[in-house]
Amino acid sequence: MSIAFPAPDPAILARRDEILAGLARLVHPEALIASEDERRAFETDGLTAYRKLPLAVVLPSSTAEVSAVMRYLGEQGVKVVPRGAGTSLAGGAIPQEDAVVVGVSKMARVLEVDFENRTARVEAGITNLAISAAVSHEGFFYAPDPSSQLACTIAGNIGMNSGGAHCLKYGVTTNNILGVTMVLLDGTVVEIGGQHLDSPGLDLLGLIVGSEGQLGIVTEATVRILRAAEGARPALLGFPSAEDAGACVAAIIGEGLVPVALEYMDKVAIEITEGFAQAGYPLDVEAMLIVEVEGSDAEIDEQLRRVVAIAERHKVSAVKVSKSEAESAAIWKGRKAAFGATGRISDYICMDGTIPTGQLPLVLRRIDEIVKREGLKVANVFHAGDGNLHPLILFDINKPGEMEKAERAGEEILKLCVEVGGCLTGEHGVGIEKRDLMRWQFDEADLAQQMRIRSVFDPAWLLNPAKVFPLDGRIAA
Repeated sequence: MSIAFPAPDPAILARRDEILAGLARLVHPEALIASEDERRAFETDGLTAYRKLPLAVVLPSSTAEVSAVMRYLGEQGVKVVPRGAGTSLAGGAIPQEDAVVVGVSKMARVLEVDFENRTARVEAGITNLAISAAVSHEGFFYAPDPSSQLACTIAGNIGMNSGGAHCLKYGVTTNNILGVTMVLLDGTVVEIGGQHLDSPGLDLLGLIVGSEGQLGIVTEATVRILRAAEGARPALLGFPSAEDAGACVAAIIGEGLVPVALEYMDKVAIEITEGFAQAGYPLDVEAMLIVEVEGSDAEIDEQLRRVVAIAERHKVSAVKVSKSEAESAAIWKGRKAAFGATGRISDYICMDGTIPTGQLPLVLRRIDEIVKREGLKVANVFHAGDGNLHPLILFDINKPGEMEKAERAGEEILKLCVEVGGCLTGEHGVGIEKRDLMRWQFDEADLAQQMRIRSVFDPAWLLNPAKVFPLDGRIAA
């Protein structure tokens, strides 16, 4: 599976100097990035196997500047690629040669906090952790916690509907966003939602979250902040097989327990992370779960007792229940470092399919078969509680053909997720990575309806082009 890009428009390339001059009149000189060396920093995102040098990069400092830039680029017929921190693993922020990247990284302020109504209004370039840091002194936090939460921005979270380890209990981005300020391609600034839980009329906010930058650029957001629980503690559970661990996940959910996090790691992932983080993980198991619960001490003890009892019915062979903050930190240390630890020893692509939790044992077995058929290895690290899989397919990019094998295996895995009743993505989005698989999940009528909605906001299809929909699928408004 080789991902194609449309050829750049030679008329736009020929007008580059004119377009740059127009942008220079709208923003501070430091906000316009034009030299080739500086543009290189924006040629890719978390899907680093693919790169395209943008026409230019603009980093506005306000909604008004974003509006002016968007109006100008729309009038000039120039493609626009919205960008947060560039952590997208699906290629959602990879530009094209005839496109201008408009980033919101300079817009990172907390504008207002309302503890009484449990909301915060922030600029879209702020990180998840920065929101939590701004409200933690009053015992509040912002729930979505992707692995890249130290760097990823609210803008990107909204674009891809990101989740994280705690999404099982607290939901993904769409469950934690109350309102947005968004700039349309013609420069119009619209306010959608607000400080209330639901808006009258059509659910436009639900449409925007997960739209991958194809409807407009979000510059501000009103988010839910939550009161932190009294406490939280994890348990580490090791199993002799992936099937036993998968069955245990289904049983925990089936018995009505709602852990704040329920994470899975297989033997390959355990060995990789233990070699890096020295977290004390058991090396004699085939699979491991991290189950974290929260509440008062009594509630935590009772929930963990029930979790361990369920695990014992599913052949658990290693149990470690945290008794202190230090032990909790050690249990989470390896999981939080898993992607980085894997990157130290191998190239990999990270998939993002979602399946019904009852299908975990079957799907994990099939994933192993698919990857072995290509002569590769896989490390499974994922959010087991909501069936959001993140198989890391390991390969050596210096060996001819191995990247193609990894992509082929990834495509099969995503098709498998759809076959068992799941979907192509849980939190990474479609981007360019899954664009050509959209027909596997949606029929032509479904795709046409989605594209009509996109065309209402962007009739010329200038916003984040060549993403989400198959390249031959574009329709007019």
